[in-house]
Amino acid sequence: MKKLVLLISILFLFNSCELEENSFTVEVLPVHSVEMPTEFVLGETYPITMQYYRPTNCHSPYGIYYDKELNIRTCAIKNLVEGRGNCAPVENILVEETFNFHVTNTGNYIFKFWTGLDDEGNDTFMTYDIPVN
Repeated sequence: MKKLVLLISILFLFNSCELEENSFTVEVLPVHSVEMPTEFVLGETYPITMQYYRPTNCHSPYGIYYDKELNIRTCAIKNLVEGRGNCAPVENILVEETFNFHVTNTGNYIFKFWTGLDDEGNDTFMTYDIPVN
């Protein structure tokens, strides 16, 4: 019975929120720099830290874009952007996002960290080729 009352209360709470007032989007941001090991050991776990600049006061951390294909890892920063009209640019606010990488394969891992778009609109990356010992 308590669970039913809780469920109904949550439904009323969500129905009373005006989600249209604040709209949010997810934006992928470029990586400014990376801290990672120069080699891996099979079976070990390593922290990988990416730094990026927060563009406005409407941007909030929202995790990491992470794609894997064989031994290639493509990474970037995700931010949640509040769609309000009074967003202000911020300068020199360097933010860090860290994830743990568990080494499961032999051979080299290639990490590609998205750094933005070039003048022709092509993706650019910082690429690290990390051997597994």
